[in-house]
Amino acid sequence: MTTAATANPAPRSPRPFARFEFMIALRYLRARRAEGGVSAMTWISFLGIALAVAALIATLSVRAGFRHEFVGTILGANPHISVYGAPNYSATGAMSREISDYTDIASAIATLDGVAHVAPVVTGQVMAAAFGRNAGVEVVGITGADLRSLPLVADPERAWGNLDQFDQGVAIGSGVARELGVVVGDKIRLISPDGARTAFGTSPRIVNAEVVYIFQVGRFDIDRVRVYMPLDQAQPYFNREGLVDRIDVMLDDPEQANAAVTRVLGAAGPMATAWTWEDSSGAFLQALQMEDNVMFIILSILVMIATLNIVSGLIMLVKNKGRDIGILRTVGLTQGAILRVFFICGASVGVAGTLCGVALGSAFAIYIDPIFAAVNWMAGGGVWDPSVRYLSQLPARLEMGDILSAMSLSLGLSFLVTIFPARRAARMNPVEALRYE
Repeated sequence: MTTAATANPAPRSPRPFARFEFMIALRYLRARRAEGGVSAMTWISFLGIALAVAALIATLSVRAGFRHEFVGTILGANPHISVYGAPNYSATGAMSREISDYTDIASAIATLDGVAHVAPVVTGQVMAAAFGRNAGVEVVGITGADLRSLPLVADPERAWGNLDQFDQGVAIGSGVARELGVVVGDKIRLISPDGARTAFGTSPRIVNAEVVYIFQVGRFDIDRVRVYMPLDQAQPYFNREGLVDRIDVMLDDPEQANAAVTRVLGAAGPMATAWTWEDSSGAFLQALQMEDNVMFIILSILVMIATLNIVSGLIMLVKNKGRDIGILRTVGLTQGAILRVFFICGASVGVAGTLCGVALGSAFAIYIDPIFAAVNWMAGGGVWDPSVRYLSQLPARLEMGDILSAMSLSLGLSFLVTIFPARRAARMNPVEALRYE
């Protein structure tokens, strides 16, 4: 015998986020304001989320560009690891770390795994002069082959002259050339206070050198002070005959500098010391990281404020649609279905605003050069000072991780704040909603 329950099975509840729920939500979003549709607050929410996400992505891209350019200029014109010799003390008590057997040590380091290039160098601070103008510079004595191994010197932003003629003169940064007013082919005078030692004391040493190469790496503190001199000329000039001040090591992976220090020191000898690029620039990197975290938190608050506007717009929508909610509940929609309808309404604003913000922020990062050029032109120039910011232009680097983090933050907050007014709509009593209709 067939029972009534078997003959008339109970209707099944529709699956969550069914098609009709999206249809109702879309109808509410498209309704005119006179029909109780989307309020001006919702449009303000959309614009606020779009602008906040765009600002977040633009800030993250500029931050990533700053770090990439900063690290790139450090690694492109400076050693990854600098090896110094054992300390030596003169009769006057002055300490020095010159390396005498630098050829053997450089050969031993060059055989290590992960080492790309090794270069013995001599360094010193001197005065450069030309055409009655003076500038303090840092002279680096290096061989031509080792100089061509520096990426940003061999292939800089801009270059003048011929690096192949390095053995016939000196290579100088564009800032030094601008300070002295010289071009390729001119001669500069290098004056070292620690010059020739005579019976009457130490006299300054002066050498005239022809400028054969001018480079611009894009970092002010390098372009403004750096002068490269052939190693065989720098050694007698700085009283380093048969000696070097340090051995510069370039690695295949600069991020592994700290891990490679132990192996490099093992090859250099028990009394040697080393200094990595992270040691010399660690303060700058930490400052950038701290600034990144602070800016992300500040802009996250901005995104949160923009998403909170969804609550106001959705509460107004629920109030205007009270009669519709009562009818839908009467015809059989469950509380869960009503909740999902209004959740879709609020979440749609968040999704649309987030996607629009991603597009705007990505466009800003991609076209930052013409945008910044226009801003600089409208401001009359001088907006960007390389002497303060160390870089010649505003960098931006669009990374997928930054885009995903901005999208996750915006969508997460949008979905979260939508739940409260959606639950209020779902809990509305249909009898109360239709009492005065």
